[in-house]
Amino acid sequence: MTINRRAFLNGLAAAPVAALATGFAGSGWAWAAPGAAEAAPVTHSFSLGDARITVLLDGHLPLGTQLFNGYDAAKAKPVLAQGLHRLQDGALKIPVNGYLVERGGQKLLIDTGTAQLMGPGLGALGAGLAAAGVTPESIDTVLLTHIHPDHSGGLITADGTEVFANAELVVAQREWDFWHDDAIMAGVPEASRGFFDMARTSVAPYAGRLKLLQGEEEAAPGFTALELPGHTPGHTGFMLDAGGEGLLFWGDLIHSTALQFALPDWTIAFDTDPAQTAATRRRMLDRAAADSLLVTGAHLDFPALGRVLRQGDAFAYQAAPWQFGI
Repeated sequence: MTINRRAFLNGLAAAPVAALATGFAGSGWAWAAPGAAEAAPVTHSFSLGDARITVLLDGHLPLGTQLFNGYDAAKAKPVLAQGLHRLQDGALKIPVNGYLVERGGQKLLIDTGTAQLMGPGLGALGAGLAAAGVTPESIDTVLLTHIHPDHSGGLITADGTEVFANAELVVAQREWDFWHDDAIMAGVPEASRGFFDMARTSVAPYAGRLKLLQGEEEAAPGFTALELPGHTPGHTGFMLDAGGEGLLFWGDLIHSTALQFALPDWTIAFDTDPAQTAATRRRMLDRAAADSLLVTGAHLDFPALGRVLRQGDAFAYQAAPWQFGI
C-alpha cells in the first residue's frame, strides 16, 4: 500500500489523541472525553426517486483555521465574507452529517456520527434515528466512507458493543487494511496511536458481518462505490441510483463549505496525502459540475444537499431548491 507517510505523520501529530480528554488549547478543535453532552437531534427528510433519505445532523465541530494547510487569511477573508461561515475564536463551525436511506423495505446508514467519542455538541445521530422512528436493530446495512471517529464512532456503545446488531458493515478493503496495519501504526507518534485504536475498536464487533469493497463495485443494492483517495487511502464515496434519480454521497471530499469550493487546493491536517486529496477533489468537483450531480457530504452545511457550479478555476456550492421538494 502506497501512502504519503510524511503527510500522514504530520497530520496525526497536529491532532494527538490525548486531546480527546483535554481539548486543544486555542486550536479550535474541541474534542471531549466519553460522556460529553449530546447535541439535540436535527434531521431533514426528502424523497428522491424510489428512496426516502433522512440527513442526520450529529452536531458541529469547531475547526481551527491553522488545521487548513496553507491557510491564508487574506484569501479566506472575501470567501468568508459571503456569509457561509463565520470565524469564532479562530475556528469554523463544521457540521457532521450521517444519512438514513430507506428503499425497497431496506434501511441503510451512511456513516454513523461520533457517539461518545467527540463533543460537546455532538453525538446526536442516534437520537436523530429515534426521532425518525427507526431503531438500531432495524438497520440492514452500514456503509462507511472511511474509518475516522466522526464517521465510525456511532458503530459502538460506550462499552464497545455493537449498536447495529443486524447490520452488515461495508467499507473499502484498502481502508480496512490501512487502519489494521501494525507497521503503519507503529510509525505514527505515540500520542496519535489512539486513532488506530479507535478505528479498530469501532469496527471490531462487525468482523463477522463485513463486506470489503474491491474498488468501484456495488456496495449495496442501488449503491456504487467510488474511490476517492487522499483524505484516507480507502476514502470512498457512494452513488445512489434511486430508480433513475441519482445522489452522490462524497464523505469528506469537502470539510469546509465556505473555503474549499472557492479554494479547492486547500487541504486539512487530517488528510493522509494532501496532494492526492486536492487532485481527487478537483476531479470529483469537475464531474459533479459537468454532470449536474445532486451531491451531499459529511461536512456540507446542513441540510447538506446541493449541486456544484464551476466558477473560473474554482467552484461554488448551490444549495438544493427546497421549493422542488429536495
